[in-house]
Amino acid sequence: MCPINNGDERIQSNESSMLSREEIKSIESWISQMEKYQFFKTAKQKMVTAKKILKFKYKMIGYGYNRIVYDLNNGYILKIALCEVGLIGNANEAYIYNNCNEEAQKYLCPVKEFGSGWIIMKKMGTKVPLAIMEYTKLIELELKFLRYGIIPIDLRLDNVAFSEDNEMVVIDYGLFTMDFKSPVLRWFD
Repeated sequence: MCPINNGDERIQSNESSMLSREEIKSIESWISQMEKYQFFKTAKQKMVTAKKILKFKYKMIGYGYNRIVYDLNNGYILKIALCEVGLIGNANEAYIYNNCNEEAQKYLCPVKEFGSGWIIMKKMGTKVPLAIMEYTKLIELELKFLRYGIIPIDLRLDNVAFSEDNEMVVIDYGLFTMDFKSPVLRWFD
């Protein structure tokens, strides 16, 4: 597990400040069995199976084919992998948030902690409405990420929310990639 301090520093520890030892063991149990369910045809089948194994008291607030999301009731959410892509997505979000440019980080949902198969992020309350004006903002956001060497794969309105400052923030960037080899894309300036 890696709690995060001050946005940049990571502290290696065997404990989570938000999850109990039992909850982490429950996640580890699910992750160790997850491969058995990789051929389920629907995301719902996978989610129902994961919920039975996890036995969390938290309210599930969403799921997709790759991850299940719980509200921790403290201003944070917990994303748990449902498959290999979910594992990669969680690790990718933690890596990108902790290693990207400070300017780009403003447009990413903050990561609080992460561990094997799970990630805790700030809960963003306001979903972005489907409107033409919002698509324009989404394109502007995509260009900002590209400027800082982040390739925003799967950037869409379903994956963004508004911050308290009414800024568009990406809440699901598990498929994004960072390109460290190329310099800042100057042709966008």
